[in-house]
Amino acid sequence: MKSRKPMVAGNWKMNKTIYEARDLIRAILPQVENIEAVDIVVCPPHVCLGVAKRETEGTNIMVGAQNMHWEASGAYTGEISAGMLVDLCQYVIIGHSERRAMFGETDATVNKKVHAALKAGLKPIMCVGETLEENQAGQTAAVVEGMVRGGLIDVTPEQAQNVIIAYEPVWAIGTGLAATPEGANGVHKDVIRPVLRELFGPEVGGAMRILYGGSVTAANAAELFSQSDIDGGLVGGASLKPDSFAAIVKAAL
Repeated sequence: MKSRKPMVAGNWKMNKTIYEARDLIRAILPQVENIEAVDIVVCPPHVCLGVAKRETEGTNIMVGAQNMHWEASGAYTGEISAGMLVDLCQYVIIGHSERRAMFGETDATVNKKVHAALKAGLKPIMCVGETLEENQAGQTAAVVEGMVRGGLIDVTPEQAQNVIIAYEPVWAIGTGLAATPEGANGVHKDVIRPVLRELFGPEVGGAMRILYGGSVTAANAAELFSQSDIDGGLVGGASLKPDSFAAIVKAAL
């Protein structure tokens, strides 16, 4: 029996208008409103955070943002700071592979964002994962370990208790090619978990949650979540369908 509380977070990516976000949350809520044993998070686009906060107020659903800048303010046109987010959400996704690939994010910028989020009182969901080429070259462990270490430089054990790691093999995101439950768990258990224990001590490192992301569906969620070190999921496309997202949440029970 895992001592870590499972989490299911839905990354809506660049989908849903304000009114569509309202309707999606209203469709999800009745299906999960009595579930307290799973932390449930929806991560809509920035423009929908206000309506998400309003619709989830007083419920068991929490809200996360999809990205943020590491500076508190300044001449960064189009960017959003942690201080702007903290009244709207509790979590923020940092270092998603799409942002690394398309917007030039690195372990160094991810680390800056992690520190800025923690300082503001947000809980970062820090994403790591290897590409198909790295996977096929047998580099998964080295790449993932490097990303975990790089993103968590100078994070204290006390701060680490508010950090969630999301392992998302890049080759599995949006492709329908999910990692096998055993394969994903191997990365969680034999690569990420030992690094967390080394960095933050056995107690804190053992208590930190590691989510799996990459084509998580209602069909494969239960098998994934049954693994020893998979503590839930960061869900993409399936989080846009209320019935599917609710089913994934229930699979984490």
